[in-house]
This record gives sequence, C-alpha cells and structure tokens, in this order.
Amino acid sequence: MEFGYWLPVFGGWLRNVPDEGMDTSWNYIKKLAQKSEDWGYSLSLIAELYLNDIKGQEAPALDAWSTAAALAAVTEQLEIMVAVRPTFHNPALLAKQAANIDLISNGRLSLNVVSSWWRDEATKYGIQFEQHDDRYARTSEWLDIVTSVWERDHVTYNGKYYKVEDNVLQPKPARKPFIYAGGESEAAKTMISTQCDGYVMHGDTPEKIGERIADMRRRREALGLPPMKFGVAAYSIVRDSEAEVKAELDRITNVQASAAGYDNYQQWLAGTQLEQQVSLQDYSVSNRGLRTGLAGTPAQIQDRIAAFEAVGVDFFLLQCSPQLEEMERFSDSVIKAFSAEKQQTA
Repeated sequence: MEFGYWLPVFGGWLRNVPDEGMDTSWNYIKKLAQKSEDWGYSLSLIAELYLNDIKGQEAPALDAWSTAAALAAVTEQLEIMVAVRPTFHNPALLAKQAANIDLISNGRLSLNVVSSWWRDEATKYGIQFEQHDDRYARTSEWLDIVTSVWERDHVTYNGKYYKVEDNVLQPKPARKPFIYAGGESEAAKTMISTQCDGYVMHGDTPEKIGERIADMRRRREALGLPPMKFGVAAYSIVRDSEAEVKAELDRITNVQASAAGYDNYQQWLAGTQLEQQVSLQDYSVSNRGLRTGLAGTPAQIQDRIAAFEAVGVDFFLLQCSPQLEEMERFSDSVIKAFSAEKQQTA
C-alpha cells in the first residue's frame, strides 16, 4: 500500500474553516513536499483549477504546472501527479511541457486527466465549456496525441477536436508518464479502461470501491490490456480516542449552504454524473473523503486500510487539516506501523 496526498494549492480542504493555518504559498508546499518524503509518502497530487474551489472564487489558488516543475527540482523520490484538463491545454504543447518536467524529476511525473466541470471558471478564463460526453470525446483525442508524441516522432493526427502534422517532440520524457483518471459515468469508465494506466476514485466504503475495481478489471481483461493501479481519496483524522475523533468530525462538518464555495459545489453536481447522491456532510471536505472512513484510532485506521487493500486498492490520496501537523501524525501513527507490520509478515 502506498500513501499519497493532495498538495494544498487552495490553502486548505475545509469549507467551513476560513483559515486552516496553511499558507497558499510556494514556501508552505515546498516544506510539506520535502518533509513528506521523510514521512513515508510516495506521491502528491496537484489539482489544476484556476479559481479556488474550496475557499471561494476570489481566494488565492496556486498554478498546478509551474508548481509541479518547481517541486520536480526540490524533491528526490516523490511521484508528482499533476491534474490536467484537456480543454485548457493544447495536447502537443502540454506533452512537450510534461516531458521537460519529467526529465527534471528523473522520471517522477504522472498525469491525472480531468474532464472540466466548472462552467464559471471556463468563462472567466476564456475557455470553451462543453457538455459532459463531448468533454470525454475531446479527452480521448487529447490522450491519443499526448501519448503518441511521447513515444515516436513524425506524428500526424486528424481528429474532430485536434490536428497535428508531422510532430517531432525532443527530448522525450525520461519514461512515459503514468496516466491516471477518475469518473463514474459510462463515458468516463470507457475512456479510462481503454486509454489510462490508473483509476482514481472519490472516497467510499471498501465494498463500493471493490465493486468499481472489479468492474474496471473486467473491462481491462476484455480488452486484453494490462492491470491498472487503483487509488482512493480519503480525509484522515487520527486520534487516540473515539471521543477525540468525534469532536474533530463535528468541528469540520458543520458547513452551511452559505459557505464561500457552495455555489461551486452546485456547479460541480450539475456538471458531473455520479453513481450516488452527495450529502452536505460529504461536501464539508472535498472528493467525498470522509466516506472512506480513515477517521479513528491508529488501530482502527490500520484495519480500515487492510480492508481497502483486500479489495484491490493500491494507494490513498489523503487530505487533512492543518496538513503539516496531521500528515506527520498520520505518518507516525499509521504509515510507520503499517510498514513495520508488512515487513514482519513478508
């Protein structure tokens, strides 16, 4: 099992706490990323949004791609998973940019491909906003071009959305970046099973996650493609007693519809196709992280992780607040103990 985390490019993850003690700054995320390597975390996901989805549209948000390039130069082991939205990037140009960052990092770059959902953001930045299935059709072409120019030269492509003529991309990446994506609609799952290497999922129970993994495995096997990696989003709360866990849950889930990011949340619901309804409590933290259930004592969380591992989960993408303090606590209480137990049984 690997443990990753979301880089706090929005200054936090809680909808109802204006100041989480996490600066929206390069200095904070540089310190966090460098310490995370010592704490046993193996990857960091950098979300790509030009407006702040958590704290409100006028709050600061760091750019994903310049941040990724900077982190590539100041870390040594961390997989740098950068979210990318095809509607915001020409595929051949992004492939060039990504290849360079991969070389800076010595082969540690990966992509998390996201089909855009936020109409207001697209409008404010002059980007065309497309309907759900059209976005996935565009993404499929986009991925064809990106992977082709990474693998060979003199690429020509004529599609509905993109055209490339005799493209030569040099230097190539140190290795072909791993491609992740997430989504619960049929359009998303079809694209992911045919064109991606990993499937990342919103938080949910081991049973629900196991069903999604089994479905994706069936799709891959039917296509004769190699196995995928599977990751799950989670919000972590580690405390010594259940009473302390409950107190923290009460603190972070009293969000109201007046919160600064609530309108963004409504647009997200309108622009996605989900398998289950989302509650206001789910909205309190992003990506349905509380549903995963990594809130408890160290022993309870270790048991929960084992349940996810049993259904095929390979890694978690954690959120917590305040992040430096809580990531160190999770490392000391869970990651180190989990790793020691695995070594003893190996």
